[in-house]
Amino acid sequence: MNTRDVAWVAAGVAALGVLAQGHRGLMAGLRRRPAPAVRRFEPPSVTVIRPIRGLDVEARQNVRALLDLDYPGEWEVLFVFDSEEDPAFAVTREELGAHPTRAKRVELLVAGEPPRGLTGKLNAMQVGVARARGTLLAFSDSDTRPAPGVLTALVSALLEDERTGATFAPIYAAAEAPLAGDVGYGLLVNAWYGSSVARAAGPDGALPFIMGQLMVFRREALTDIGGVGCAAGQFVDDMYLGRRLHEAGWKNRVIHTPLRIVTGQLELRAFLRIFRRWVLFSEAGLPWNFARPNWVRGVMGWLAWGGLVAAATQRKWGHAALASLPIGFSVWSQLRLQRECNGPRISPRHYWVPAVLPLLGAGVALSARLSREVDWRGRNYQLDAKARLGNALPERASV
Repeated sequence: MNTRDVAWVAAGVAALGVLAQGHRGLMAGLRRRPAPAVRRFEPPSVTVIRPIRGLDVEARQNVRALLDLDYPGEWEVLFVFDSEEDPAFAVTREELGAHPTRAKRVELLVAGEPPRGLTGKLNAMQVGVARARGTLLAFSDSDTRPAPGVLTALVSALLEDERTGATFAPIYAAAEAPLAGDVGYGLLVNAWYGSSVARAAGPDGALPFIMGQLMVFRREALTDIGGVGCAAGQFVDDMYLGRRLHEAGWKNRVIHTPLRIVTGQLELRAFLRIFRRWVLFSEAGLPWNFARPNWVRGVMGWLAWGGLVAAATQRKWGHAALASLPIGFSVWSQLRLQRECNGPRISPRHYWVPAVLPLLGAGVALSARLSREVDWRGRNYQLDAKARLGNALPERASV
């Protein structure tokens, strides 16, 4: 065996070792996730605010799930739209008329077009807050389907510690009949993001940021940082709010009860646009020590693919087999983490998706550096180098 062969073997073994060590760390984080809250508590009133723009996959079922929450205290739901012309407005109104709910009050609000410096979502959040009557404020994304008890679990965890300012649910993505894009999105959410959240969270679920597909706030915590309006000019409101709360001495906690993001009919090209947006999201709010392990996993994947292509080009099949080992381990690891994070099983016909996901990630990351324009819910945003709303000057809005 010559020096080059030894180098190949060493590189392959090193890549496999790095991936295996990373997998063990992620699995350890998942095993120490905080148990579901079971304490009895005096339930304060809650306002659930759901901004909606456009018709999500299975939108009717998502509305029904929100109306089916079994929170034991007084609660209300505010659906907030840009206009009554939004295709989801009529659908939501029909569901409200046909589906019973224990919520004390349910309203459809119209926020109008967002002013300069605000995303459409943040504008809707502010309109909802202005009309909210609850002691606690909750925000729910329209593409999620909460299980009945998740709001109770969020509030229970919030009340366990008087310095907890916000709680949020861990997410998983699932489609009934997944296409390749749905599989890619599920892996991104479940095997990459979800497992990383579990690894980074403290023993009580504490994190320096929020991923807010469903999040609950104390009003006094929001007031302490200037309300949701303090996120004006930011592209990613939830991560920014979580960072501000952390800096102000409040605690953000992820709970155990999972929250489903509903996907479906997602082609690979559409997934890549979402992947690109998530990369930009991460630039705006995820600390480097959280993102670094995923970058390491990605780099090992790129190196293994590079080695495989180089070996195959030179017809060195032993080297090619060695380079395939880290790729195979990466696929197995993602499939395992996917299941551990409540995700669905992946059909063998889609195993190629986790194999190439690190390569897709490299292309998406490069695209995000070359162009700072991003489409989100039918609006185009021009972002600056720190993934904020570019040169748009945020207007002062009431909280």
